[in-house]
Amino acid sequence: MTNTLPDHVRTILLNRVPEITIAFWVIKILSTTTGETFADYLNVDVGLGLQVTTGLMGALLVAALIAQFATKRYNSGIYWTAVVLISIVGTLVTDTLTDVFGVELWVSTVFFSALLAVTFGLWFRRERTLSIHTIFTRRREAFYWIAILFTFALGTAAGDLITEGLGLGYLVGVILFASLIGVIVIARYGFHVNAVFCFWAAYVLTRPLGASIGDLLSQSPADGGLGIGTTATSVTFLVVIVVFATYWGITVGKQRKDAEEVAQAYVAVTV
Repeated sequence: MTNTLPDHVRTILLNRVPEITIAFWVIKILSTTTGETFADYLNVDVGLGLQVTTGLMGALLVAALIAQFATKRYNSGIYWTAVVLISIVGTLVTDTLTDVFGVELWVSTVFFSALLAVTFGLWFRRERTLSIHTIFTRRREAFYWIAILFTFALGTAAGDLITEGLGLGYLVGVILFASLIGVIVIARYGFHVNAVFCFWAAYVLTRPLGASIGDLLSQSPADGGLGIGTTATSVTFLVVIVVFATYWGITVGKQRKDAEEVAQAYVAVTV
């Protein structure tokens, strides 16, 4: 019966990922910033090292994704916990390739770009759509999370390549990536460029933007940052994420209740 409901009602009731709003992008950028600074905090400040930090965060990510796939529909707390953890893991994967295996950043950028392209190709071949408005099945959601992991790894590599590899600095990185996102917004709403393409392009770019913001805030002035530190930056952004995600969860709950009433009324009329 849900197949006969209006599209916006079906999306609210069945979609396993959040609606794309300004709040979504705010939390996404905050999550990427936290991923950058918290990974550095555990790796360097706490002294766990890359291997231990990656293993620990990887295990927590697996647990979060198991919880995510166990839900029947979008849950704000579980979803954003998974995003924060996947941001951290994506950062650590790229850092491991660079610092442990000596892979150059441009190679990582090309490599993860190729993996992301392959993921999108397989996703479209199986589902005939890359829309994030119809993540109703476990298989589509699996493609969704794989793509997200590669966007974080790609964004980390590309961001580090621009800000550190080319020596442009964190402030220039923030301005550059924010400007590129602005171009995508203009392309979408000014020239009606494909919505799916614009979403994923912006999703990739928010990763290096958030990472550049995190590095700008946390790194020492000698390294081109403001010297706030990874601890203060991580805690502050995590608190803001929790506040935003909680508020959004309450809002989604109200929207879902209204959608259920519309669905019941619709079914009553059509029966």
